[in-house]
Amino acid sequence: MNWKSIRLELGQTREFPNGSASRAYLLRLPLTAEGAIDVATLDRTPEQATVRRLWPSEPDLSGHAVRRDGKLAFIARQGAAGEAFSEFDARPFNEGTILTILERGGRLLPFRVAELRAAR
Repeated sequence: MNWKSIRLELGQTREFPNGSASRAYLLRLPLTAEGAIDVATLDRTPEQATVRRLWPSEPDLSGHAVRRDGKLAFIARQGAAGEAFSEFDARPFNEGTILTILERGGRLLPFRVAELRAAR
């Protein structure tokens, strides 16, 4: 099984020069040995690809990760049906890698892959 639990933490920004572990995404995605998204597995079982956005000043968001227009989008279950709350270009997930996420509202934020482990 190639499903992984991934924790992304906010990287260095003007407001958070040292990043912030309390601003995070928790992902469950199928990955290849190189850390890329296993597209065949994702397409076969998309309901297993989940995401949770943790932000201390806002309610948590939960939903599913889906491929859309060559990117990975996070779709909320709460609020408007099918509303994307974040997206980013799908690149390999390796600990320490910095990914840029386009947040709802158009803000680009850096996130560091802080943890990567086998999903249960």
